[in-house]
Amino acid sequence: MAKRNGSILDDLALFPWWVNAVLAVIVYLSLEYWIPTIKFQNTFYAGTAKAAHVLAPFLAGIILAPAAVSAFNSWRKGQLLEKQKGVGSIKSISWREFEELVGEAYRRKGYRVTKTGGGGADGGVDLILKKNGEHLLVQCKNWRVDKVGVKVVRELYGVVASEDATGGVVICSGAFTQEALDFARGKPMELIEGAALARMIEEVKKKPSSVNLNPILAGSRLSDNICPLCGGEMVLKTARRGPRAGDDFWSCSSYPKCRGKKPHYV
Repeated sequence: MAKRNGSILDDLALFPWWVNAVLAVIVYLSLEYWIPTIKFQNTFYAGTAKAAHVLAPFLAGIILAPAAVSAFNSWRKGQLLEKQKGVGSIKSISWREFEELVGEAYRRKGYRVTKTGGGGADGGVDLILKKNGEHLLVQCKNWRVDKVGVKVVRELYGVVASEDATGGVVICSGAFTQEALDFARGKPMELIEGAALARMIEEVKKKPSSVNLNPILAGSRLSDNICPLCGGEMVLKTARRGPRAGDDFWSCSSYPKCRGKKPHYV
């Protein structure tokens, strides 16, 4: 799967807005009231601690910026879903909006949705869905093509097997060829055509977006998305062998160049 490159602020913008707001308050209070009271023997550290309150509003403001971005993105995706009037309107949006639309629909169905961050208008796995032990890989394919063929379904099925996922979902705004439908039959694959997607959207409309149960909301640390070795982005993976087979863990997105990893707290 393609990996996404971005700064820590980009990562913070992926969290729900209120997570960033709480973090900003913690940073502000720590710099303003707690750190200045710490007694350091080193004169440099002691002086820095006393001056920490000067940085409090500045750093808190930096953290609040992604909160605003996150809140806006959440509102925008919700509006995108609410505005859909059927297959025709779905076909009129961009491929990026199509992925966001599908992700929002599944969030309202109670799934934890992770965007893989790559692929573009015609690329691999776009979303990872998790709920109650399910681990589904989603491909939003050829949103303006009337017929999606078997090759797409076959390729995703191969990724599902290699990633030890419980199933795969291919979604389009058109339809699938008979060969694609025949191939998926009896396999852990779901093919969702435009009409079925439109019905799904109608079913979840007016429902509030489910809480995005990313690692921080599931009880882990905010730093889980940051590699402890190189400081780069980490991606969530599932162990396929060994004593911890089936367990999720964080792995550096630069693997194998960097072998940093962390457990996934749930």
